[in-house]
Amino acid sequence: MCGAAAALAGVILLGPRAGKYNEDGSINAMPGANMPLATLGTFILWFGWFGFNGGSELKVSNIEEANAVATVFVNTNAAAAGGLLAALITSQLMFGKADLTMALNGALAGLVAITADPLSPTGGLATLVGAIGGVIVVFSIIYMDKLKIDDPVGAISVHGVV
Repeated sequence: MCGAAAALAGVILLGPRAGKYNEDGSINAMPGANMPLATLGTFILWFGWFGFNGGSELKVSNIEEANAVATVFVNTNAAAAGGLLAALITSQLMFGKADLTMALNGALAGLVAITADPLSPTGGLATLVGAIGGVIVVFSIIYMDKLKIDDPVGAISVHGVV
């Protein structure tokens, strides 16, 4: 929630980007300028999440704890993959085309969704948790635009809604 609150404060202070919203209330899509770099950034976050979630075990002093860390790693990856695929499919169904920015936010939403408890679910359930986060983030980003909240990277939706 801290990331979402900071993003919301920034959006309120800065206001929408020039040209984002028309006088009639319609919304102009403003895709990112460098999608390969955005994708790389997402993959770096995805990789870093293994240390974040795996570090929540705090120790690898015996076989049981080492196995718990391995389960956390599997569930973290499964949730991110589930979120990415679900957001990609949702955007395909809603817009008639796959949207890379939605897919990237779906991966992050999957990571956020599983972070509360990455140890308990099975890999399949972790994928489902991530997929639910991925679907929610797509609808949240669309809703934020309808509210005229211009969140260029989807941080409010990823961290505050999911």
